[in-house]
Amino acid sequence: MAWFKRTEKGIQTPTENKKDVPKGLWYKSPTGKIVDAEELARNFYVSPEDGYHVRIGSKEYFEILFDNNEFEELDENMTAKDPLKFVDTKKYSDRLKDAIDKTKLKDAVRTAVGKSKGKDLVIACMDFAFIGGSMGAVVGEKIARAIDHSIKNNIPFLMISKSGGARMMEAAYSLMQLAKTSAKLAQLADAKIPYISLCTDPTTGGTTASYAMLGDVNISEPGALIGFAGPRVVKDTTGKDLPEGFQTAEFVLEHGFLDFITPRKELKDKINLYLDLIQNNPIR
Repeated sequence: MAWFKRTEKGIQTPTENKKDVPKGLWYKSPTGKIVDAEELARNFYVSPEDGYHVRIGSKEYFEILFDNNEFEELDENMTAKDPLKFVDTKKYSDRLKDAIDKTKLKDAVRTAVGKSKGKDLVIACMDFAFIGGSMGAVVGEKIARAIDHSIKNNIPFLMISKSGGARMMEAAYSLMQLAKTSAKLAQLADAKIPYISLCTDPTTGGTTASYAMLGDVNISEPGALIGFAGPRVVKDTTGKDLPEGFQTAEFVLEHGFLDFITPRKELKDKINLYLDLIQNNPIR
């Protein structure tokens, strides 16, 4: 009966010895499907129940795209400054520090070079977790330097966009990155080096207005939000009701702004296929 009745009173377990259910054991997709977290990771962070592509960051994309997750990170210690001494609900300098502490990232993009299906590839991947993936001076500079690395070493370039737009705390400094990155991509094109642009959820604002739509091949993951201004702003500006699925990857593809929609588990094969076709190389 001791199995069912407590035979000793006053039993207490020290707090440090208590066992909690691990966080993130289950994931609930927006459609209400419940997925085991480990199964989700094995499935490239795509819900097997409904195909929903969970937002992931540079860490996961590098794992998916680089062979054996081996790569050399470029300019990894570059961090933003606060030249405008910007303050909204808090100081921008404090916001940067909080974002670095919380995400363990230095800014909203990471750049790296490594092998993908046996050939060199430079990847710049944005992280939405860092201040909404906003594009500031560091983001523009790291992308520009990654493109320089591609040109210097004649390596194809892949840009993975995931952004809420330009970083308002840097004002004109952030807007200058649109022209800067676009000019660098023009240099990449002059060097006849392929550029693949991958739009993920969400790709909006100044990112869409610059490098995200300038690829030799523009692709997206299923269901990604892709647009410039948000639906509410567009509706208020045009005074018209928006079509169903407005600004989804599927809608954007239908209207000619994308070339392909590629499920995440096919990304590595498809990206390298496009690169082989562009360069007239044997298909790997």
